[in-house]
Amino acid sequence: MDNLNSVSVMITEEEINRRVCELASEIERDYRGCRIHMVCALKGAVIFLSDLSRKINLDVSYDFVVVSSYGDESVSGGAVCLKSDLTACVEGRHVLLVEDIIDTGHTIVFLREYILSKNPASFKVCSLLDKPDRRVAKGVKIDYLGFSIPDRFAVGYGLDYAQRYRNLPYIGALKI
Repeated sequence: MDNLNSVSVMITEEEINRRVCELASEIERDYRGCRIHMVCALKGAVIFLSDLSRKINLDVSYDFVVVSSYGDESVSGGAVCLKSDLTACVEGRHVLLVEDIIDTGHTIVFLREYILSKNPASFKVCSLLDKPDRRVAKGVKIDYLGFSIPDRFAVGYGLDYAQRYRNLPYIGALKI
């Protein structure tokens, strides 16, 4: 991939793999005896969902939503748009929302309110990354967190800039 010299490694592939295993163990402990319905926020969280779900030794089902607040920009516009809805009913189910990154918090607040309006039995959030220095929205709660990172534009392991860099096996900081 050209322009990789503009990406510096923040979190290595090994660090990600180790933390994904730890998160899976925490989730297994908390959901023991339950079926988990994992809702993945596409596109960025799909690699994280795939790795995480394969480490969880419980009954797991998936669903996907597509939301957008960035488009092809490097800064969130704040307005969240639901582009593709859930395909399964979540009423009475234990929903675990899987996110790639939480920064301003607008998307997670939107998705939490949206999913809770559908009456799940429980609702928790698992995010690979958190960028607390960018938080604008109030009431953001992350139940399972991979890593907190500084306010740098993160790419790799599913995260993109204008649909590029998703395939990097690590989390990198993109110099824009």
